Amino acid sequence: MKIIMLGAPGAGKGTQAKMIAEKYQIPHVSTGDIFRANIKNGTELGMEAKKYMDQGLLVPDELTVKILLDRVAQADCGQGYVLDGFPRTIPQAEVLDEALNKLGEQIDYAINVDVPDENIVKRMSGRRACLKCGATFHLEHVPPKAEGICDSCGSELVLRDDDKAETVQNRLRVYHEQTQPLIEFYTGKGILKTVDGTVDMQDVFAAITAILG
Repeated sequence: MKIIMLGAPGAGKGTQAKMIAEKYQIPHVSTGDIFRANIKNGTELGMEAKKYMDQGLLVPDELTVKILLDRVAQADCGQGYVLDGFPRTIPQAEVLDEALNKLGEQIDYAINVDVPDENIVKRMSGRRACLKCGATFHLEHVPPKAEGICDSCGSELVLRDDDKAETVQNRLRVYHEQTQPLIEFYTGKGILKTVDGTVDMQDVFAAITAILG
């Protein structure tokens, strides 16, 4: 079972990807994690990617797909995998499709966790993080016991730059321009499934498992 997770930043697709991986005993493959592992291990592909990253440039699609295919060719991906964070654009999806076709493989499901922009802005701007121990809270859903103070270590909680409304809106704009076209791309292939990401996390997961069986 080969699955791609789609959805805007903050839609909760990473959380769902981990839950899918656990239930179906398949790896959760995050492109960020693969890059870090390759660079840490000093692989040839990792060193090539590092050249671009050190200059603040995006890693080219072909190289990203090479690193990805290297990961999914490993034994633990024999029964499938959940891709999180890739593809982000139509060209990436096309390169991935072409590479999988050569191996006689294809993606089985593209799952879109659908959440309206206004919900995402509210969801992310309500987050508060402890920079000391890494604990995270939400003013509405998981509030700290004492306002502005971390339950775990007693340090001050902050609104991270990433979670500020203007940053979130900018990330959403990029998502709509670059990534949302993938919804049409995978609809055309007959593998797109959309779930309502505004409901409780467990209800989102139940909707996904109903699709995957």
